[in-house]
Amino acid sequence: MSDMPDHRHQRPYVVVDVFTTNRYGGNQLAVITDGRGVSDTEMQKIANEFNFSETTFVLPPSDDRNTARVRIFTRMQEVPFAGHPNVGTAYVLGRQGHVFGKPAGRIMRFEEAAGLVDVELLDGNDGVSGAAIVAPQPLTVGSPVDPATLADCIGLQPSEIVLAHHAPTIVSVGLPFCVGEVALASLPAARPSYDAFATAATDGGYADATGRFSIFVYARTGDGCDRLRARMFGPLSGTFEDPATGSASAALGAFLASLEPLSDGTLRIDIQQGVEMGRPSEIGLQIRKSGGQVAQVQIAGRCVQTMRGVLDLAEGD
Repeated sequence: MSDMPDHRHQRPYVVVDVFTTNRYGGNQLAVITDGRGVSDTEMQKIANEFNFSETTFVLPPSDDRNTARVRIFTRMQEVPFAGHPNVGTAYVLGRQGHVFGKPAGRIMRFEEAAGLVDVELLDGNDGVSGAAIVAPQPLTVGSPVDPATLADCIGLQPSEIVLAHHAPTIVSVGLPFCVGEVALASLPAARPSYDAFATAATDGGYADATGRFSIFVYARTGDGCDRLRARMFGPLSGTFEDPATGSASAALGAFLASLEPLSDGTLRIDIQQGVEMGRPSEIGLQIRKSGGQVAQVQIAGRCVQTMRGVLDLAEGD
């Protein structure tokens, strides 16, 4: 039997840290740059094998005017949209310089389950340094969440939930999250409870159609909402805590912008996340309002490549 690799059953991958300029900070992402021929089942197994919060698979687009089709998997399920997987995938493809034989370009468009995601690459001293993406869906505001339930899920007292600006609420620009404000001094003490999350998702009815129920809590570091500290907990999806969550940041930013009296213009919000995990992350948001409504949400961040390699797939997968 030959020990030579069979390239028909191999797929290249790149691992990057997203929303950071420092290796081993930010949020890890595995990008399989050619997912052709990989089954849905195998994609899920590969995502579980990497054991990151998300793994992406790049496929040819259904419409040649778009750059690629991107599928995003957590450890447990496929999701229709997520922030750091888009930023990281764009960074990888931009540095690669081509996508299925075509130039990658500075402007890209990804086909995803939640819709089309527009991408613009960011430059640095060494070429492509990151990306800015536009959330694929308008802001949707769902049901409020009982503050006592939120507190129970994250191991805080109800008095530590801040209600001055809004109640805890489920919001989305492509992927739903419960967003809630907490006191700045209380944020480091938050600890997720799997059992409390499961109870809130089922008995409380807060889960989405796929059974997801994730909480994004934040604290203001100043008088306004332009600089925030945040943490994201999603134990039901296999991620007890996430060091950087672009989709949750975008949903929160859009929600906060909708509460601001500004009718037309752009709000800028910087969110720091992952500090308590030792993986500090910086997420930049620009939210454009028109006629008093949120018209567009852009999520931007830098990336660092940490490794690359080849997946060995079993014949027939």
